[in-house]
Amino acid sequence: MPRKPTSRIFRGTPRNLSYLAHCLRAGDIVGVPTETVYGLAADALNPRACQKIFTAKGRPTTDPLIVHIAALTELDAIAVPNAAALRLAKKFWPGPLTLILPKKAVVPAIVSAGLPSVAVRMPAHRLFRRLIQLSGRPLAAPSANPFGYISPTTAEHVRASLGSKINSILDGGPADIGLESTIIDLRNPARPRLLRPGAISREALATALGRPVAWRRPKTVAPTQAQVAPGLLTRHYSPRTSLVLHARITPALIAKSGPNEAFLHIAKPAGRTAKNIFWLDARGNLHGAARRLFAQLRALDTAGYRRLHAEYACGRGPAEAINDRLRRAAAV
Repeated sequence: MPRKPTSRIFRGTPRNLSYLAHCLRAGDIVGVPTETVYGLAADALNPRACQKIFTAKGRPTTDPLIVHIAALTELDAIAVPNAAALRLAKKFWPGPLTLILPKKAVVPAIVSAGLPSVAVRMPAHRLFRRLIQLSGRPLAAPSANPFGYISPTTAEHVRASLGSKINSILDGGPADIGLESTIIDLRNPARPRLLRPGAISREALATALGRPVAWRRPKTVAPTQAQVAPGLLTRHYSPRTSLVLHARITPALIAKSGPNEAFLHIAKPAGRTAKNIFWLDARGNLHGAARRLFAQLRALDTAGYRRLHAEYACGRGPAEAINDRLRRAAAV
């Protein structure tokens, strides 16, 4: 029989934050809220603590961790910033932007998949930043879910997935953004590359840098190959139920499918009220759709359907991030 969740969910009181900071300094791992998705945090400079993240998630060590800091003055301690990185950090931090930079020797190899680079972010979530400050450590934190599964956007999602493997979860409410951070590779500042789309668009990055930012959908990547950043694997964020993607979910598609198949629209479809029809945002607002994507996929994945159908988002900005997650979720 599966083990029942045993982890405790803590409210963000000063006393609880002090206790959880003590746990992190002692080498424990803690589920934490961020504005993107919930993470599983450990002292980023303690390789034994970081190993606990990989063990709890079943994550291969070829997939690196993002290191979270509480202030821009902390960046120089773990990475080698350049002018482009500092320009983006000053504009978008704290916020959902991760920078890939050359790392300092203090960063353990397990954090960077053995590569000479490191992924760094300053989160905007008030409780998480306070926890970083209280711990006195940079905190490594990937999404707090079993490796490859749908990312969590609430504390209860974390407990449902990892409750038997971790002791503590800090509840910071539902994630505001709902998708993981934008990742930009600035190891060569003259040729910035978008590695993972997110809430901060490629256009916004290019405007801030004053130069184009390249992005191509990555080729098939094997889990055994060391990655420069997380979230690059071909299959990721995936429900256990088969997921099929469509440019549009039409009445004809629904009519020829069985009642044990569910349909996920971006916007509420006019005149369709069947029990197996769902949507991400009533008016089709893409920020609202992104915020609810993972939570809705989790709900459908546990509802007993034989197959899930979802439609792509139209447009740029949030649409690119939504579609990136959908493609990886549906990959086989």
